[in-house]
Amino acid sequence: MKVFADANVLFSAADPASATRILLNALFLHATVVINEHIWEEARRNLAMKRPCWIKGIEELKPNFQFISRLAIVGDSKLPDKDQPVLNGAVAARCSYLWTGDKRHFGHLYGKTIDGTLIVPATILADELIRKGWL
Repeated sequence: MKVFADANVLFSAADPASATRILLNALFLHATVVINEHIWEEARRNLAMKRPCWIKGIEELKPNFQFISRLAIVGDSKLPDKDQPVLNGAVAARCSYLWTGDKRHFGHLYGKTIDGTLIVPATILADELIRKGWL
């Protein structure tokens, strides 16, 4: 299983006591979690502005991610330009899932598969991990 994590996932997982961190740690044990520099920088920038005390938490996670640099050209006319690298990165990495909590921008894609990548919120991903006995 390969999961592409959006920046909002990294932001939430930077808090060591968060449910997102628990889910991410389960993925690190059983799957490959992929991000790109766009995701990493967006998460760090948002943490620096909103929760600077969590930056250490995200830095602890960094070695566990697989970083990719390539992007596919998928495009979704309803996604803002800033979110295109998220979807394109997930597809380029041939991830099974794109995990995002960004319901405002990705909500219309929840439960849809684009070029082999299923876009999901945490609840659906957690259900899949429970089904597999990983959580």
